[in-house]
Amino acid sequence: MTLTLALVLGVAVGILLGLLGGGGSILAVPVLVYALGMDLSEAIPTSLLVIGVASATGAIPKVRAKLVEWRLAAIFAATGIVGTLVGSTLGKHLPEAAVMIGFAIVMIIAGARMLRSTDDVGTACKTGNSGIDWRRCAPRSIPTGFGVGVLTGLFGVGGGFLIIPALVLLLGIEMSVAVGTSLVVIVANSAAGFLSHLQGLSIDWAVVGAFAATATVASLIAGYLGTRMDTDRLQRWFAYLVFAVAAFVLVDTIWLQ
Repeated sequence: MTLTLALVLGVAVGILLGLLGGGGSILAVPVLVYALGMDLSEAIPTSLLVIGVASATGAIPKVRAKLVEWRLAAIFAATGIVGTLVGSTLGKHLPEAAVMIGFAIVMIIAGARMLRSTDDVGTACKTGNSGIDWRRCAPRSIPTGFGVGVLTGLFGVGGGFLIIPALVLLLGIEMSVAVGTSLVVIVANSAAGFLSHLQGLSIDWAVVGAFAATATVASLIAGYLGTRMDTDRLQRWFAYLVFAVAAFVLVDTIWLQ
């Protein structure tokens, strides 16, 4: 029964990943905790595994199309990996209730980010045809990459809902390049977070494998079909779903424990 449920839920999460990109992964941990009954210590690395595999799969066509700013990805990944390790260590010393409350807050921020529509574009890294001005770009990229990494290690989220806005709105990277760069960074951060959680961890690999495999396949199919859908409307409804799940997590953690 658990294996069947993992397959079904993997498809559901994969569809969200494919249609909405990295933001869809925000529901992975709540699904694993509340629907599959995993402990938070198992749900976080499982979520990171799914996010990492799905992001790596999605990054391949972006790399082939040369839609990755590799030097910026390297800065985000290097600082993000350090942040991920810090977040993972911090999470192991915090009460589970505190982590869940923090995760609910992150979900609310992510939902608000999805509802916000803006055409503003930053300029810190954008210098026309002369390339990237690293003297202006690096000081903003380093703390942003580290902060996203902390969230990845602490809550098991990919951070795409923060990386892409940071690249576009703060640093001035084109959206198509920002998406590809974000996927590469998420792969690096997820791998670091997954490995940092493995020590002393007992994982039901059959359930985890089923969830990860179906999520990855479903994300590929949904990503292809998503080009024909009104993703703006879908993102708004998903934001409302995220708010509802965040409210459930807060109620369950604060009042029902």
